[in-house]
Amino acid sequence: MARKKQYNEQAVIEKAMALFWRNGYENTSVRMLEKEMGINQFSIYASFGNKQGVFLESIKCYRKQIRKITDILENGKNGIKDIKDYFFNFLEFSKENACYKGCLVTNTVSELKSEENPLIMKELLFFSNEIKQLFVRSLQQDDYEEVLINKKANFLMNNLLGLSIASKVYSTKELEDIIEMTFINN
Repeated sequence: MARKKQYNEQAVIEKAMALFWRNGYENTSVRMLEKEMGINQFSIYASFGNKQGVFLESIKCYRKQIRKITDILENGKNGIKDIKDYFFNFLEFSKENACYKGCLVTNTVSELKSEENPLIMKELLFFSNEIKQLFVRSLQQDDYEEVLINKKANFLMNNLLGLSIASKVYSTKELEDIIEMTFINN
């Protein structure tokens, strides 16, 4: 008979997600996960398979948490203004205490090589594409030529990725300036 888990799986994944977000995928060891999650290595392997499995569950958790701001964008009716608001909302979402952590997805993409971990990279690219499609949908609400919509969405994704990285070193004022300049001609 299987033993009942002595922990809340969602709670331990949230702890793992925070650890990956702070340290990155490569710099997070199974021992660190054990300590942060409050469960032993056997339980990690039994529930999630391995470190990669814990990370993939962490991405699902991150997706649920970021829904707070993606839902606003998805339900918006104000085109490019909604995307701009998303950028500002993202900054607030990525803040822990007084520090910005960037984006878990962007942080991980910047540290991994796709050929080393294709399953994780596939999941990260899927996540990024979901955000891009929200940008496309919002851009379609405005009077942009169809041929420009995908180009603008790519441009905005690039700026969002850059903002994520910049958030780790720039002041709030500088980050707000970056957002304002991103949307100055839109």
